[in-house]
Amino acid sequence: MIKTRAIIIITLLLSLWSGKAYSQLYVSHEVGVITGPAGFFTDYGERWNVRNNLENEGFGVGLVYYANLAYKPYCNCKPTNLFFRKHFRIRAEIDYMRSNLDHFGPVASKNTEGGRQLRAMHGNTELYQGGLALEYHFFGIKEARDFAVLFAPFLSLGANYVYYNPDAYSELGPLDDPKVLFNTFEDGIFLESGSTFSISGSAGVRYRLGRQNDLQLEARAIYYDSDKIDGLDVQGPQNKFNDFVLWFNLGYILYLN
Repeated sequence: MIKTRAIIIITLLLSLWSGKAYSQLYVSHEVGVITGPAGFFTDYGERWNVRNNLENEGFGVGLVYYANLAYKPYCNCKPTNLFFRKHFRIRAEIDYMRSNLDHFGPVASKNTEGGRQLRAMHGNTELYQGGLALEYHFFGIKEARDFAVLFAPFLSLGANYVYYNPDAYSELGPLDDPKVLFNTFEDGIFLESGSTFSISGSAGVRYRLGRQNDLQLEARAIYYDSDKIDGLDVQGPQNKFNDFVLWFNLGYILYLN
């Protein structure tokens, strides 16, 4: 009997404490969709060649969720004085990205056997990634929601789990034929699906459309902990870095409360 009473008392105390704690969180929820072109910097072509970077452009689309602690949705309260709660959003996201990949650059443009091999080789890759980011807003989140500012710039830093699915073929024949494959890529083709992690950083701005929605413009750099998301892993002076993506996206954000 004493044990039962103790359990009931502890349960009531925890309920009261958790209710009070939850009421202090003041979490506001937002969801959105983003999409836009993505430039893939991989082992296809010469990495810093302008045409190569423009031609090997794909696209991405993502679903985003934001939680911010600065806004109390059920009353018109003053914004919090805590710097973190005032300026940071927590962002969760799921993205899909895809790109066709070809070789461009001085070597591929030459009328040589190597040039013909490079021009005949084509690839593509698909990326599925999801993760979390911390987003810093220069102006107070509550002030932006109350139209004190219309343009709200931000920076973010995050990490993602990534699943990639590359593919490649040549118009000249099978890629395991030495007469088909450019010699630099010998022992460097990995067309199996796999997973890795990435880190991302972005800069962007929100524009207030109305009480419950924003328009968002963002530029994001994503660096992968793998050099195989394109199906190639070439250890040479022209490939000193892992694959990465520059993604420019436009988003629509809806406030749920």
